[in-house]
Amino acid sequence: MTLFLPQQPGTVLLVGAGPGDLGLITVTGLRALERADVIVADRLGARSVIDQLETERGAPLDARIIDVGKQPGHHPVPQSGINDILITQAKMGHRVVRLKGGDSFVLGRGGEEVTACRAAGVDVRVVPGVTSANAVPAVAGIPLTHRGVATSYTVVTGHDQLSEIGGGRDHTVVVLMGVGTLINSAMVLARSGRGDDCPVAIVEDGFGENQRVTIGALGDIAFRAARRGVRSPAVIVAGDVVTLSPYADGAFTQATEPAASSSELVRNP
Repeated sequence: MTLFLPQQPGTVLLVGAGPGDLGLITVTGLRALERADVIVADRLGARSVIDQLETERGAPLDARIIDVGKQPGHHPVPQSGINDILITQAKMGHRVVRLKGGDSFVLGRGGEEVTACRAAGVDVRVVPGVTSANAVPAVAGIPLTHRGVATSYTVVTGHDQLSEIGGGRDHTVVVLMGVGTLINSAMVLARSGRGDDCPVAIVEDGFGENQRVTIGALGDIAFRAARRGVRSPAVIVAGDVVTLSPYADGAFTQATEPAASSSELVRNP
């Protein structure tokens, strides 16, 4: 028995699409997409899942798809507009799926959308998803916690106050939406107790065709990223757990040579 399906007309389901691989959306989320009248979709993760599902079906989904995807520095539909779309479509009697990348409640503004729907008298429920904060490091072989290495972790954006994060290198820090602020983030984390030699990994386009991993340390990761042309979307991981990744093999044996090729691995799993 499921608490979410069958979805009733005039309701909204916030569905976490996961990191963009069709195999990582929940069964409930997948069924919701197939039964929806309207899908209000983000860009990251969500659009990829829709495309993969339609390819697998060999036909488009029956639902009308409304694209509200945001790009860095370009938000064609503001958050208030997204809220209005959800409410309007639900009040028209549609089964509305709000498809968001990762998990709706992890740095996804899902709480704001739930609050808006409830305030408007619209029945809204949340279908959890797999957040990129743990899925993308995992595909690069980086555990966020590991016995004897790290017992806790924090997930932040590149715009958060990183200086307020406690702990040392045994407290893993995962930074989402952080490529544009990488120089400042690395400097702040290094100065707040982790040190310039704290291991760092940047995983670009996790689960995508252009997935690649850049390994370095807080003191040189901005240089490495600039030299390699690192771009969003990417997940940044800082902490000693990075050394457990197969991508890090040999990366920290010559810490004084920031341009060493062994520290700039590119592999496609």
